Amino acid sequence: MMEFTDNGKITDEFFKAHIYPFCGQAREEVRVGPAFGTDVSIVKLPNGYEMALTSDPLSYLPALGMEASAWLSVQLMANDMATTGVAPQYAQLVLNLPSSVSGTDFERYWKYIHHFCEKLGVAITGGHTARYEGLNSTISGGGTMIALAKQGQMLCSQMARPGHRIVVTKEAALVSTSILARSFPETIKHQFGEAVYEKACSLFYQTSCLQDGLVAAQTNTDGNRRVYAMHDVTECGVLGAIYEMAVASGCGVEVDPGLIPVGEAQQGICDLFNLNPLEVIGAGSMIMAVSEEGERQVLDALHAAGIAATSVGRFVSKDSGMNLLSDGKTKPLVHAGTDPYWNAFFEAFKKGMK
Repeated sequence: MMEFTDNGKITDEFFKAHIYPFCGQAREEVRVGPAFGTDVSIVKLPNGYEMALTSDPLSYLPALGMEASAWLSVQLMANDMATTGVAPQYAQLVLNLPSSVSGTDFERYWKYIHHFCEKLGVAITGGHTARYEGLNSTISGGGTMIALAKQGQMLCSQMARPGHRIVVTKEAALVSTSILARSFPETIKHQFGEAVYEKACSLFYQTSCLQDGLVAAQTNTDGNRRVYAMHDVTECGVLGAIYEMAVASGCGVEVDPGLIPVGEAQQGICDLFNLNPLEVIGAGSMIMAVSEEGERQVLDALHAAGIAATSVGRFVSKDSGMNLLSDGKTKPLVHAGTDPYWNAFFEAFKKGMK
């Protein structure tokens, strides 16, 4: 029996060995099913429509506050749906809360959930809510978001092809460094000063990439597709997301890591916690597979919408492998497996870092 990772998501090998062979009844209307590096499932519906579904954990982090917890819960699901180029429309939420949660805290948390869903145009259509003795996790359950669109409109991360350019939006390590700053404010202020601390904290609300996906998808027309696939950056960072997208699409990659933007605050905090900013949780950034001839238009559209975007490499044939190209040297792009952020966070917490 292959063992679980210590913390974080399971590996591709674990998924293929223990989950993928056992996914219930095979149904022909499932166009995109469970797969490594794939953010959504897509099911064909009658009358020329299809449905995308995505599920994620819900966050409940008292140290960050009810608003921030609700923001993460809603936006991380919406980020997955953003990879289709279609906005989420419905949500089902399951809340398994610790018994220590008060009625007052829950009311604030739920009203923020409602607020952020309403801003996205998402109707909460049902779920389950309860408190249970013995629960101690910052993961408070799980949710599913759903969207409908005409068949063939939705993208998914499996659609990258050799020759497509790799575009990265925003910067690396947005959410991980922001949570570290908010969780250990005294340490960050002492090490870097108030300005860097405030900058890192402000990155938290850049962790939505829904607008990134919608703006990019709008450059596609019936006769001219420019964006072929998208994948949001989660565990193992920008490089992990590029690797996952290549695996999902059956491609190799050539990436120049020096082109991937990393802000000063992220770099400093990652150095302090001995982390590589390109390999830690980076919600808010999006990876896009863009045609070579359409790259300029996609970049221009993103920039016009106020979204930073950078071309960092290209997808190549699977036989060419996955490679990082830097300073004239080539080395393999290897998936980190387990995001190092988790151990860094928990070790800092155990040491009593403030």
